[in-house]
Amino acid sequence: MSIAKQPSKLSLPQINPGVSSVLQYLARKFPSIPISVWRQRMDDGKVHWHDGRLITPTTAYQPQQRVYYYREVNQEPCIPFDEEILFQDEQLLVAYKPHFLPVTPGGAYINECLQNRLRDKTGISDLQALHRLDRDTAGLVLFSIQPKNRQLYHHLFASRKIQKTYQAIAQVQADSVYVGQHWQLKNRLVKSTPSFLMKITDGPANSHSSIKCVRLSANKALFELSPISGKTHQLRVHMQSLGIPILHDRYYPVLAGKQDDNYSQPLQLLAKSINFIDPVNQHIRSFSCNKNLSLA
Repeated sequence: MSIAKQPSKLSLPQINPGVSSVLQYLARKFPSIPISVWRQRMDDGKVHWHDGRLITPTTAYQPQQRVYYYREVNQEPCIPFDEEILFQDEQLLVAYKPHFLPVTPGGAYINECLQNRLRDKTGISDLQALHRLDRDTAGLVLFSIQPKNRQLYHHLFASRKIQKTYQAIAQVQADSVYVGQHWQLKNRLVKSTPSFLMKITDGPANSHSSIKCVRLSANKALFELSPISGKTHQLRVHMQSLGIPILHDRYYPVLAGKQDDNYSQPLQLLAKSINFIDPVNQHIRSFSCNKNLSLA
């Protein structure tokens, strides 16, 4: 059994969804977790309010109050690849995330994620990721060290004042003329089925990517991608929409069946660089990953 070292938290909605207790709300919120599991967690003192008071199976629902709980799984996978700290000062930590490792806890992953690995390595318990990468994607991730300035960095991402560059490899025809081509993709992305997938639909554009092909070798091509917006799976969907899905993508264009990770075939997508003006000291920040995707 793996148990989270740090609690997860959620805020109870202002409008009661029709429950009388916190237990009933959690059972409705997380239908895949049996209500008996939530009862046991409460009996074990693993569910509490923001001030530390324990929540029991009979505790009444209280709108807008924060609930803290400790996630647990029977068997947590171990990802056999190492992260790397590339930069650290008083405000920020920049790390390289390997393929297959999640940034934060989720699903079957609790302690085996980049954030918890870095908390253990640095001893900084308040370390928090400022953005996300898909578990399948490798590359740069920024972490906030000082909680008091965290919102300033979150605002950079929300206001699109962060410039990010990715590398991707796709399989192409050997005689293709992709090299030198440049695409500006603007379209509307919405949730698909299953809900963790995205699809392009009609309507006002809410996503924008700049994509260009920079190199060709035999039947593979290297692309440079710049997401102007930050929708889920945006680059993966946009590459697929061009008819050149990213190599080893298990979601697009066809969702692969549930299977164990194939460590010999990582998704060929790398978050290569990130640039912005630091909102705390107004310095230009420019970070680049020391890894590259190979056409070999």
